[in-house]
Amino acid sequence: MTMLTKIGNSQGIRIPKPLIAGANLENKELELEIVENGLLIKPISTKRDNWKENITQILSKNKKRKDEAILDDMLDDSDLEDFVW
Repeated sequence: MTMLTKIGNSQGIRIPKPLIAGANLENKELELEIVENGLLIKPISTKRDNWKENITQILSKNKKRKDEAILDDMLDDSDLEDFVW
């Protein structure tokens, strides 16, 4: 339990370190949202959070799969043989 504390012209709360660590809030930008029963504090996640780990995991999971995307078709320039430059 905690109380609001005056900080300049605003008010704030002190959050115990174990709660910060458990909620993954340390060194993060925080988003505040008013909810029905109070205030929700959550870290702002960026799209690049854990991107390296995610890419490594996806690549290793699909290592033996053949790429069926259109890239091979786009790189195939055999249809340009009749093209006059």
